[in-house]
Amino acid sequence: MGVMVVDERKVPVREPYVIRMGGWTLERYLREAPEDRIWEFVRGEVLMHSPATAEHQDLVGFLYWLLRGYCEIRGWGKVLMGPAAVRILPDVVREPDVFVIRPEDVGRARGVPLEVVPVLVVEVVSPSTRTLDLWEKAEEYARVGVKEYWGVDGEEGVLWVHRRQGDRYAVEGVRTGRVASIAVPGFWLEVGWLFQTPLPSVTECLRAILGAPGT
Repeated sequence: MGVMVVDERKVPVREPYVIRMGGWTLERYLREAPEDRIWEFVRGEVLMHSPATAEHQDLVGFLYWLLRGYCEIRGWGKVLMGPAAVRILPDVVREPDVFVIRPEDVGRARGVPLEVVPVLVVEVVSPSTRTLDLWEKAEEYARVGVKEYWGVDGEEGVLWVHRRQGDRYAVEGVRTGRVASIAVPGFWLEVGWLFQTPLPSVTECLRAILGAPGT
């Protein structure tokens, strides 16, 4: 399905946006949502996201390759990225920027949407998705049992770390120092890596993670 977003002068909109279109079914979403764009299905609505900036994609790629490299070397789980679609709730399908599946769920991670619960989800926050990422999605991920959720907030220079306690998340905003995952055994990163320009070498960061005592 082709959609062009224009302003009142019929000029294509360049600013980041999220558009909600109602009247959709899950079947229509699965049939018509493009494979190369982030579209999500939420309780009868389709959420269409604006094209990502180069900076956003660079950061998503950095996190994906860091996590994927680590998990492949450790032989632990599987790392995927959007627009891979995950059924979070019966009537909610999200396409997280990056997410990790437990080893025991890898064999079931097939088809569209994936019918598995990630243990770690990472979303790169943008001005147009701040409320969506830090509130709406966080509530859904907590409800379905995602053990850990990271929101990378480049505008504020904060990594919002959500860790499950009971049926809710305890949230901590981290600006500096090391954050160790409670969902992916032995994985950690330096928060400063996420906000460097340019981003650091994935290879060097991975060596640091793998070379640290206790990993």
